[in-house]
Amino acid sequence: MDKLKAYETFASVAARGSLSAAARAEGVAPAIIGRRLDALEAQLGVKLLVRSTRRIALTHEGAAFLDDCQRILAEVAGAEASVSAGGVQASGQLRITAPAGFGRRHVAPLVPPFHDAHPRLRISLNLADRIVDLAAEGYDCAVRVGDLPDSSLISIRLADNHRLAVATPAYLRRRGVPRHPQDLARHDCLVLSSDASQSRGWSFTVDGQPIHIRPQGPLDCSDGQVLHAWCLAGHGIAWRSTWEVEAEIAAGALVPVLQAYAAPPNGIYALLPHATRHLPLRVRLWVDFLKQRYAEPGFWTRP
Repeated sequence: MDKLKAYETFASVAARGSLSAAARAEGVAPAIIGRRLDALEAQLGVKLLVRSTRRIALTHEGAAFLDDCQRILAEVAGAEASVSAGGVQASGQLRITAPAGFGRRHVAPLVPPFHDAHPRLRISLNLADRIVDLAAEGYDCAVRVGDLPDSSLISIRLADNHRLAVATPAYLRRRGVPRHPQDLARHDCLVLSSDASQSRGWSFTVDGQPIHIRPQGPLDCSDGQVLHAWCLAGHGIAWRSTWEVEAEIAAGALVPVLQAYAAPPNGIYALLPHATRHLPLRVRLWVDFLKQRYAEPGFWTRP
């Protein structure tokens, strides 16, 4: 508390321009303000203020230290305000990024209720399929789906994600149900025309070993949402994430096939640019909120 009081005194003197004005605002003698400043400068080993009978000026070191003091005091005030209202409240700006398709379905709808719970936040959501450099572009959190490359980022697993081969009941009645991954060669498979997102093909487990198949078909597209729409229209078999098709499976619009050969799940992750013990409150609460909502029964099967 003594150190915090010294910071408050220094910031007050710098803002008011004199020891006397800061002393009057606090209701103490100017000599007390002077002693606090002397002690702070002695502790830091630098001169923060140049004092004369007429004016006070910040040194170069003092100007730099003032910015840090004001930030620290603002964070302390925010922390006190966050718990004084009877609950933990986040403040400041929260910048989030997520893949476009997943973000539209499973991130964007959660932003308004999170803001309702923490109205002192300003939230910015970026939806983009490119890899965002969190630290360089100033993002607090990225939501990512799938296997993660080696990275210095901190990753927190939010939920499991499976990839499934799915088709409509009408297509399966017309063309039959594949019984083995190799049967896909005799089916109309809807595949990405770009190999950027599925470089290894469709993944299955056969005799306990992972295999990857690159199926062919009469239709391909670079946009996964188009493949999803074609699949729903009965044009073939698509390989989609559970986050994208579980609602249609629950409704009977799509049927998973080759489930006996399903590959192990990958994950849905929150990526953070900082070590978890230093996370700002707003980021920690956001990640906890995502984990809680994604774990709710029926979350992924809602239309």
